[in-house]
Amino acid sequence: MNSLKLDDFLPYRLSIASNAVSDAIASAYRTLFGLRIPEWRLVAVLAEGGAMSQQALCGRTRMDKVTVSRAAIGLAERGLIARAANPSDQRSHLVALTPDGWQLYEQIAPKALEMERALFASFSKEEQAQLSAMLARIEAAVTALDGG
Repeated sequence: MNSLKLDDFLPYRLSIASNAVSDAIASAYRTLFGLRIPEWRLVAVLAEGGAMSQQALCGRTRMDKVTVSRAAIGLAERGLIARAANPSDQRSHLVALTPDGWQLYEQIAPKALEMERALFASFSKEEQAQLSAMLARIEAAVTALDGG
């Protein structure tokens, strides 16, 4: 019988590394901008992808409906996002960054890139490209395990 050793179990190590990175980023964004990670993710996804429904945000961020909803409410209360009717689906709304939301994003994006550079400073460009490719393969494998 094989025994499970967490320090050798790659899904566990991936989760621990991800949590450590998220915690470091969360601390910085909370201190500098008053944002939690789910809020930052919504701001970044909306900046990159434009207006979208909360359902689409769930898919893009891989966060559940409750987390996306809470983050959207927090951002809306701060005037960083606005909801508008969805012309292609009257049952849903589109969420988009407001001018204040764009201004916040423009302040955060350079900090995010700076943090990424610091985290991966000891990795060569080739290693960073390999890690990115491996992460894409992991995401694809998870999608396949989930049934599509």
